[in-house]
Amino acid sequence: MTTFAPKTYQSDLLTSVELYFRTCHALGSPALAYTATTEQLWGRGNPYHSLPGFPPDMPYFCLRVPTGGGKTWLAAASVARVNTQLLRTDHSLILWLVPSKSIRTQTLRALQNRHHPYHSALRDAGPVSVLALDDARALTRATLDSSTTVIVATRQAFQVEDAECRKVYQSSGDLMHHFDALSPIQRAALLTDGDGSDRITPYSLANVFRLRRPFVIVDEAHNSRTDLAFEMLARLRPSGILELTATPDLHRTPSNVLHSVSALELKNESMIKLPVMLEIEPHWQHCIANALARRDALQQLADAETQAGAPYLRPIVLIQAEPRRSGVETLDVERVKQELITNQGLPAEAVVIATGDERGLEQLDADYQHGINDPRCPVTVVITQKALAEGWDCPFAYILVSLASLSSSTAVEQLLGRILRQPNACRRQAPELNQSYAFVVSHNFAETAQALRDRLVSGAGFERREVRELVAAVQPEPAWLDLSGQPNRVIVHPVTVTLTETPDLKAVPKPVRDKLDWDQVHHTLTIRAPLSADETAQLTATVTSVTAINILTEAAAASRTTAIELFQTPAERGVRFRVPQLAIPVQGRLCLFDDPSLLGERWELPLTAAAPTADDLQQLDRAMQYAQGGRLDIDATSGTVKMEFLADLQRDLDLIQRAESWDSVRLATWLCRNLPEASLIHGHKRAFVATWLTALLAHDGFTLARATLQRYQIRDRLEAQVRYLRRTAAETAYQQALFSDASATPLTVSDDFSFEFQRQHYAPPHDYDPATSVYGHFDFRGHYYPRIGDFDSREEFECACQLDILTQQGRLAFWVRNLVRTERRAFYLQKADGRFYPDFLCQLPASNTDPGPVLAVEYKGADRWDTAAPDRLIGELWANLSAGRCRFVMVRDKRWDWIEAQL
Repeated sequence: MTTFAPKTYQSDLLTSVELYFRTCHALGSPALAYTATTEQLWGRGNPYHSLPGFPPDMPYFCLRVPTGGGKTWLAAASVARVNTQLLRTDHSLILWLVPSKSIRTQTLRALQNRHHPYHSALRDAGPVSVLALDDARALTRATLDSSTTVIVATRQAFQVEDAECRKVYQSSGDLMHHFDALSPIQRAALLTDGDGSDRITPYSLANVFRLRRPFVIVDEAHNSRTDLAFEMLARLRPSGILELTATPDLHRTPSNVLHSVSALELKNESMIKLPVMLEIEPHWQHCIANALARRDALQQLADAETQAGAPYLRPIVLIQAEPRRSGVETLDVERVKQELITNQGLPAEAVVIATGDERGLEQLDADYQHGINDPRCPVTVVITQKALAEGWDCPFAYILVSLASLSSSTAVEQLLGRILRQPNACRRQAPELNQSYAFVVSHNFAETAQALRDRLVSGAGFERREVRELVAAVQPEPAWLDLSGQPNRVIVHPVTVTLTETPDLKAVPKPVRDKLDWDQVHHTLTIRAPLSADETAQLTATVTSVTAINILTEAAAASRTTAIELFQTPAERGVRFRVPQLAIPVQGRLCLFDDPSLLGERWELPLTAAAPTADDLQQLDRAMQYAQGGRLDIDATSGTVKMEFLADLQRDLDLIQRAESWDSVRLATWLCRNLPEASLIHGHKRAFVATWLTALLAHDGFTLARATLQRYQIRDRLEAQVRYLRRTAAETAYQQALFSDASATPLTVSDDFSFEFQRQHYAPPHDYDPATSVYGHFDFRGHYYPRIGDFDSREEFECACQLDILTQQGRLAFWVRNLVRTERRAFYLQKADGRFYPDFLCQLPASNTDPGPVLAVEYKGADRWDTAAPDRLIGELWANLSAGRCRFVMVRDKRWDWIEAQL
């Protein structure tokens, strides 16, 4: 089986999914759980949007993953979490919806292939069966009872007008055995045909779905947002819906985005090639020639690395031609191919055409084992027009050539996604092989760069706040003209010159004229915005004398060079910012202090605590009552009795599970396997679980059969108790080791363990935007990064303003808004029960021999001052152990003088 190590962002995303499922049961409401989970993950609780036509409390959430992020693997890996944490069942029914038949074929092939990482991810859920919708019409009950069953279908298959949909609702004798010995509750939930005495219950696949409460995974969910699509899904009584998309709907039918992956995270994990290096060229033949020259240069770098042992790589150019129009000369597919072969000297076998009429890529799949990626394949250029085949993936694609307008073409969104994927998802030695390239026929760099950024947002799914830095100029001069990509960071100084003749400004286009002011009295021309080389030529054509032409040429050159002042942050200037961390000696070696268990001996579960508490027994009794009768409540609007969604769901799933004969050894083994706690020795955990289970079965009413039925609830109670015992032991060891008068702390502050703020790792879940901020507007000039993570309160915002003022006064070199709950991208101090992330880290000015101390600043409202005592203790300890290299202050009541006292 192919080994696959998940990327850090993928593990983080799956942790978010698991946290959401756990919180659903902890709060009893998926809607409340969504707000609570997003608050815990991102510091801001998002409102939950229920789907019309579905139970308002059904788990419905979205994972936003940009192009190249591995959405299919993440969906497959989520299935095990669905089973164990949400549905609390060993086997489930998964309905996996994709946008097209071609992607359905690809997804089925990968999920069924036991050597593919997708199938391996599914196998984390235990035995698994993967079927097409056609095969599901003969689905047996034994398959559903013994494996997690994944049915892959197109979303169109569940639309009324589709022939497949009609078959889903048709009665079939092959499915009759699913409906044997159903309870009245189960029968009441089935769809029926006819009226009155003629009413029948069809043995249909739709009714099998309704019995089994499928969990629905919607791939490329932005393509499935119609009312009809939701209506058809609701008829299947899903247990929940997980959407995966790069571009979620945030307005019409808002998706509940639980976790959003940033472009920087994908770049850091070598999943995509960024930035996109942009070069414009007005002449289309020169544009193609430049792209081919770039391809040849990349090929030389790739060959050198291959000879040194790197994987094979053949960079490929994608050319988007213009559509052919009758009676109009266009740069269509055939004309571009002729240019490549006749004028650029490419052999015919190096060029392939991929359009609706000519399917050259499909022929390559037939001719070569690995298609266009095969080392024997000679193709270096693919010409297309609107879009490539759905699902076509070639990480060798490096260069996009657009002969059509970027601003008007939606096909370029798809093509841009093709060149972003990194070959083999690994960083190459040559930096040029870790970037994408776009060559566009255009006269205006700024407009083209902005159009390319728009395509990255609308097509690839990147955040608007990210893409400013993800499009860069190949040549340095056009970058100065890209003012829209650098808002609030560029100062354009007017250039004024005196002329002896009056220029004919009526002769230049209005966009150029808008950049100019002519003073007839003083005979001066002022250039208020940068002029490109083409615009300069248009301006110089308005005068006749050589002297005037030279003056205007020099003034225009100055307008796009010396007249432009670009503000750069310390991170952009390459200034390093390193913050010393706490370290601890372990077996003679100094280690980062990132786990309180490092303070003492290996933690063991005390057998004296191995018994259910009164609260455990009460919760298990309550869960049993819900499973048997459901939790009832009164609807505030209608006044009718309603049942809570999770209780209703759990009852339905329990009704379809066949009773199994488990003994206490098997149940204890299952509980140990499903009780994650890496710090425990297995033997200690096994003894604790066995003792706890024995104590439970000694209570009246708790039989082995009942315990087996409630094994998931018992696991939750055990896990909560283990966490409590571990936290209590850690807090005791933490206090004794660090803050006891009887012992000296083992910790030290070491430069060997320093957190370094790196530009490519700073990706806040929310950015401060002065145009929309509810806290106020401030032109921050002292922040370490161009981006600033948003603030949690107005007082925190005002604290940042004070730090920026101190920076502008020269009392601080710079400061950074520290990110929260992102230990790989933020500075933290380890506590007994978690990690403390100070709000701000500040670099004090350096002296001749000293880089300057680091100041950590935390702002706390008066209402949270007492509960923040552990944060103050570890912050002050860190500062005291640093020998003056680090300082710490916690501020309240806007006591900015407390900050100044540390400077």
